[in-house]
Amino acid sequence: MLTQFEHFAVTEMMGSTDNPPRANGSLCFGSEWERKAFGMALALAKDGFFEWDDFRDELISTISAWEAAHPVDRSSWNYYDQFLAALEKAVAKSGVIDADEIKAAFAA
Repeated sequence: MLTQFEHFAVTEMMGSTDNPPRANGSLCFGSEWERKAFGMALALAKDGFFEWDDFRDELISTISAWEAAHPVDRSSWNYYDQFLAALEKAVAKSGVIDADEIKAAFAA
């Protein structure tokens, strides 16, 4: 069951360019890391580390940049790859973690 904030966040995205994948009205995750990334974004926004709308702006921008870079062949599209990239930008902008720390963590 979704909390009031989670319900707000998910329904706020419906019908928008940053709309997460769904099946029968439920969010779809292809792997566990996608579920964790989504949960982490919700938790960080709920706890005030960044505004949900600021994260959404990052996500929309990230999706637009990916689409511009792949005008014809979109076979490598994965919504949650873009979601994670936007989350990385949001946490770096908010000062939760530095961008170099994120890179180092992924390299490890």
